[in-house]
Amino acid sequence: MSAARDAALAAGAGRFKPYPAYKDSGIEWLGEIPAGWEAKPLKHLTAFSTGWTPPTGREDLYDGDNPWANIGDLGPRVLTATEKTISDSAIRESRLRIVKAGSLLFSFKLSVGTVSIAGTDMYTNEAIAAFAPSARIDTQYLYWAAPLLVPRNAQENIYGAPLLSRERIATALLLSPSIPEQRAIAAFLDRETARIDALVAKKERLIALLQEQRTALITRAVTKSLDLTVPMKDSGVEWLGEIPAHWEVLAVKRRAKRIQTGTTPPTAETEYYEDGVVAWYGPGSFADDLPLKTPAKYIAEKAVRDGVARVFESGTAAIVTIGATIGKVGFMERAGSFNQQITGVTFDGQHVDAKYGAYQLKRLEPVLRGIAPNTTLPILDQEEVGYLPFVVPPHVEQRAIAAFLDRETARIDDLVAKIREAIERLKELRTALISAAVTGKVDVREEVALDGAQLTQ
Repeated sequence: MSAARDAALAAGAGRFKPYPAYKDSGIEWLGEIPAGWEAKPLKHLTAFSTGWTPPTGREDLYDGDNPWANIGDLGPRVLTATEKTISDSAIRESRLRIVKAGSLLFSFKLSVGTVSIAGTDMYTNEAIAAFAPSARIDTQYLYWAAPLLVPRNAQENIYGAPLLSRERIATALLLSPSIPEQRAIAAFLDRETARIDALVAKKERLIALLQEQRTALITRAVTKSLDLTVPMKDSGVEWLGEIPAHWEVLAVKRRAKRIQTGTTPPTAETEYYEDGVVAWYGPGSFADDLPLKTPAKYIAEKAVRDGVARVFESGTAAIVTIGATIGKVGFMERAGSFNQQITGVTFDGQHVDAKYGAYQLKRLEPVLRGIAPNTTLPILDQEEVGYLPFVVPPHVEQRAIAAFLDRETARIDDLVAKIREAIERLKELRTALISAAVTGKVDVREEVALDGAQLTQ
């Protein structure tokens, strides 16, 4: 048994039997294949075409009655509608070939290997190869095999990304078992991946429920107290509702000693980035939990000395105030710097515990997103952050709330992390099963036959 087959079986396909006999494929990365299979260039198994993009300045070539697929449309198993359409004039001018329903649409630029089956006649842009239905290769089998096998014939660009051309697609080697075997493989993968996908969906729903529980836990603790028997009063803020009678509501700026937005040192000045020791955070450093994660970069102390970077002390709460993740809140566990998309709020330790303050702002994430303007690039300014209503209990309660939330959110975060690990293992198993089936490392014919027999009983 080849090393490649051993690896595939060990990755999760081990409960399925191998084929009775194998032969050398002559392809180094593939190793052995079933004795009855052949490796053939794609051009010998199916015809394919690529599309075209009409000039963007020609309005008369767009918004017609003809579906026109782009890479962003691909992904659904069967593609029946496209985001954009083209006119009859575009088709006449370009002599664009129609892609027949039942063809496999294959992205060979950018998101290489993304596929869909055309559910209706359509046209495509030049980044999509359309593999026509063929008597020599089953489209349902090709749906699983092409994303794995065709990119193997790609070149790599300087960044290691795959590059495919028409010529490389045409000469990509596909494995061609008999048509009945191809259909059995497709049926097997349809069934097994559906089972895995259903498990993944259940686990993702569980994560969503845990995250809702986490949000509710924080909201309740920082607005209602840990003691649910205390007398309540109207907060005076409609969306906040009642708060404990001995708490008060103040603007954030009344209890913050610093509210300031970060900066980005000039990128052309390499001396600000060489041998960096100061953690410099960006929006990508924020996660669902409170602590900031991996810094975007480390910058040199010279950037701070020259005034092109600002250092914020440990215990500062960080808010994304520009961009797609606007309103996201994090907590600095050590001193560091931010880019200009982030505003830091440092509370006065005398009246507001730093961790409690961060949890209070975390609870305000939906409010922060709500007050941001609905524009292409939403922005919150420091003044808007400063005027946010901030619930302030006595200092001893703040510390108790922060300790409680540290403990309880850590428990939830640990559960979420374990579920995400399980999801990754399921996805790895899915990939291993697809690879093992379409390369003949496992023989699924009996599995499909047994499944079909059970359905007819």
